[in-house]
Amino acid sequence: MPTICWFRRDLRLGDHPALLAAVAQARADDDEVVALYVVDPVLQHSAGAPRLAYLAASLRALDEATGGRLVVRHGRADHVVPEAAREVGATSVHVSAATEPYGRRRDDAVAAALAAGGAALVRTGSPYAVAPGRLRTGQDGPYQVFTPFRRAWLDHGWHAPAPRPGSVPWATLPSDGVPDAPPTDVRLPDAGEHAAHARWRAFLRDDLDGYDVDRDRPDLDVTSRMSVHLKHGEIHPRTMLADLAAAGTGATGRAAESVATYRSELAWREFHADVLWHSPDATRRSLRPAVPDDAWATGAGADDALTAWTEGRTGYPLVDAGMRQLRAEGWMHNRVRMVVASFLVKDLHIPWQRGADHFMAWLVDGDVPQNQLNWQWVAGTGRDAAPYFRIFNPVTQGRRFDPDGAYVRRWVPELRGVPGAAVHEPWRLPDGPPPGYPDPMVDHAHEREVALADHARRPT
Repeated sequence: MPTICWFRRDLRLGDHPALLAAVAQARADDDEVVALYVVDPVLQHSAGAPRLAYLAASLRALDEATGGRLVVRHGRADHVVPEAAREVGATSVHVSAATEPYGRRRDDAVAAALAAGGAALVRTGSPYAVAPGRLRTGQDGPYQVFTPFRRAWLDHGWHAPAPRPGSVPWATLPSDGVPDAPPTDVRLPDAGEHAAHARWRAFLRDDLDGYDVDRDRPDLDVTSRMSVHLKHGEIHPRTMLADLAAAGTGATGRAAESVATYRSELAWREFHADVLWHSPDATRRSLRPAVPDDAWATGAGADDALTAWTEGRTGYPLVDAGMRQLRAEGWMHNRVRMVVASFLVKDLHIPWQRGADHFMAWLVDGDVPQNQLNWQWVAGTGRDAAPYFRIFNPVTQGRRFDPDGAYVRRWVPELRGVPGAAVHEPWRLPDGPPPGYPDPMVDHAHEREVALADHARRPT
């Protein structure tokens, strides 16, 4: 009887332990592997057009890699997966373990439905180097702070990348076909496992050595942009960690620091997944109070402010450049993500959840634990969050990390005629901001004091 490999956040063939397990069982049974992908209406509804369009491209790449044998079915997984198992007589369905709240509930429902028909859901591996929930403190509790988590994560280590199966006896089944990509004007990156490895190799070759210093410079565009490939599982972090270890062998100085810094960025990804494992309601609930409820802006004024922020019309050039980059590319430089998030929460006094929703609607790399917990970090509400009094000054941040204004001029055409660092304070130009560019919608210094006063009144 065939076995099933159910692809989800692992749209690749290499370094895929669940696929290896499915292939091993199929070979032992002298049978075939069904490559199954379920188009889940819940997940489709929660994703914006840019991410759905990228997913369609990634699925097309996976279909090609399986020789056109990817079986796509639409519907609730707890209905579709058992039906597929009954259709081919499979007694096991192999998956990479889900770790986010919805995925865990879905898989429990699928496992129960499969068991009722005499089949099993076999979980092997996860989207992380160290599975969320595995690391525990000396008091047998979850880690609350990143730095001790990172030490434990490094001490624990991870397996070497799993080998790519030499050949897979793919089964041929009727398929609904890869879903059509919704229309979007976002400029999407190349999708699929091959594209992921090509981008990663280019980063290792061209930009890793300077990563420790240059990663905060949006004007240089030298970050890896691997977040979208990690989100869709087109590459496993274990593969990247192995390559980093190789790059770090014998490295000294800035090169060694860059390897350690990039590894720490992957550790942050795993920390956020671990926090969400232990606190699944962190997708919507602040994990600690930052300000009293009456501090948040509400009503039509708040809605108008949110709209100006989403459209990049705040009058603060670095904020506006970031929000326009998001609309154009479905991606934003990480330093700028922190600045725009801080501006929304602490200058406009709008709850982080509204900003997180907008990000998830537009980000191609939108990933629940990373998006929600990064927003909580900026908002000062997470497990290991930035102190609430860390309020990013958009002008200071612009002058420091976009010193000549190249990033702002790239994304804010109204300001392209403003030379050098003056672009970060266009209201100080002799004639004020250029035509079409707004005055600052708020006074940052004043709103900072408001935010700090609200924080002083926070519930304890």
